[in-house]
Amino acid sequence: MNAMNTHYPEPTRIETVNRHTLAVIVDNEPGALARIAGLFSGRGYNIESLTVSETEEARHLSRITIVTTGTNAVIDQIKAQLDRLVPVHRVVDLTLQGQALERELCLVKVAGTGEHRSEALRLAAAFGARTLDATLNSFVFELTGSTEEIDRFIRLLTVIGLVEISRTGIAAMGRGAEPL
Repeated sequence: MNAMNTHYPEPTRIETVNRHTLAVIVDNEPGALARIAGLFSGRGYNIESLTVSETEEARHLSRITIVTTGTNAVIDQIKAQLDRLVPVHRVVDLTLQGQALERELCLVKVAGTGEHRSEALRLAAAFGARTLDATLNSFVFELTGSTEEIDRFIRLLTVIGLVEISRTGIAAMGRGAEPL
C-alpha cells in the first residue's frame, strides 16, 4: 500500500519531453566523436542533429553541437555523463541560456521543366535560396535558415519535383558577448 493506506496506485506523473541544443568543447583527437556517440547509443538516447568542426586550431579543440530530446532529468543525466568523458572540456545547454541562434544549411536538387521550373525559381527567390547549379531540367539550391524554414522549403519543393536533399545539421551559438 502507498503512504495514504489505499490500494489504489499513485497517479502517474507525466514529464514533458523537450528539445535541447548542447554545445560540447572537446579535444580534437581520433575517437572523441565515437565516444560521445557511443554514450548516446549505449544509453538509448537519440541524436536528432550533430555537427562537428575544429574551432580552435592552436589548442586542438573542436565544437560539437548536439540536438537531442528528453525530460529534464534525462537531459541533466546526458550533460553529466558528457562532462565525465575524457576528451570533453565543457558542456553547455544552449537551450537553458536563452534564445540561442540556430542555423542549418541545406542543398536541394529539384528536377522539372516548364511551369515546374518557373515555380521552383519563384520559391527559391521567396525563401532567399541561392541557385548553385542550373541545367535545362534541374536546379541545385542552397538555403541557410532555421530548421522550420528549411522543412517548409522542402515540403513545397516536394510537389514540384524534389530529387535529393543534403542537410548539415544545426550550428548554434548563444547570444551576447560571453564566450562558451
